[in-house]
Amino acid sequence: MAEDDVRRLERLVSELGARGLSARVVRAPSGRAYVRVINPNATSLTENVVCQAADYWWSWGERMHQADDPAGAATKVARVLAAVSE
Repeated sequence: MAEDDVRRLERLVSELGARGLSARVVRAPSGRAYVRVINPNATSLTENVVCQAADYWWSWGERMHQADDPAGAATKVARVLAAVSE
């Protein structure tokens, strides 16, 4: 995995934290890195986000957002993981 992608994931973690989500970069045994995101107010609401080819991708393989805009990506993730009462 490219170090640029890891840095992009780290910037996404920072933006997700600013939105009240728990997030961290995880490195799989294969060497692939991804962001594990959890809504701390509804811990069943989770998502894994990967960065590849300068884009962020949802866990199901759909392109989510450009990696040069981590704030925009974090807004999308926060919306998807929002609890009904939020």
